Amino acid sequence: MDITQLKKKSLEYRKTLIEIIYNSNAGHTAGSLSCIDIINVLYNDILDITPDNFNSYDRNRYIQSKGHSVEALYTVLCDKGFFKKKDLDTLNNFDSHFIGHPTRKVNGIEHNSGALGHGLSVAVGMALAYKMEAKPFKVFALLGDGELSEGSIWEACTTASKYQLDNLVVIIDRNNLQISGDTELINPIEPLDKKFEAFGFSVKKINGHDVASLKENLNAKPMSENKPSVFIANTIKGKGISFMENIVSWHHRVPTKNEYKLAIEELNLEIDKNNG
Repeated sequence: MDITQLKKKSLEYRKTLIEIIYNSNAGHTAGSLSCIDIINVLYNDILDITPDNFNSYDRNRYIQSKGHSVEALYTVLCDKGFFKKKDLDTLNNFDSHFIGHPTRKVNGIEHNSGALGHGLSVAVGMALAYKMEAKPFKVFALLGDGELSEGSIWEACTTASKYQLDNLVVIIDRNNLQISGDTELINPIEPLDKKFEAFGFSVKKINGHDVASLKENLNAKPMSENKPSVFIANTIKGKGISFMENIVSWHHRVPTKNEYKLAIEELNLEIDKNNG
């Protein structure tokens, strides 16, 4: 998919996830908006994961360790044909599989996640299995920056380094906010690049909203042979909706009727600009 198409997809996805969160009256709004560009590029340009090959062992893998932003993942999977829009409209309804964190009961979900800190360990195990079997596939894992306070993340990093998993690509959604405030006030994680380097990773900082940069970097070969890669994707929590950007209260908040209307109007204006 070319850059223009990817930009349009990001805007459409933002509109969809706002709609489903508003209609279900629950969801992690701002964090889904901060990572939607990353998931867009992965599924539309890199992973080559489809409903037809999802049950195959021989393919790339995607683990969303940042599971609470599942609305973004559901939105993209729906667009890729893993399920119908009417199914997505049941988000958070009684007896629906479309709950507030990823579950394998939903077609296209690789692994149950949401208990923060677990996803990277699963991704490391998958990458190690591919390495042992000399398979040419990659494993991508998306982590939240607040999640990095979990000790299990760093245990997984030591294992990835020990086994030289250059088929593992970790992406950090570095939006600088977690549920209770600024990450550097809650439990400082900087200098993040130096920490990952010390754990044996190749590290690069990128713009997590620049689809051209994401396409170029995430498609590349391993940054260093025999080293796992981590991309620190600088993002804005609530990106794309002016009154949500960098506001901590939008971590888990549903728009009011008026806020929903304003958000959709903003996104429609951007969609019109991109179509013009």
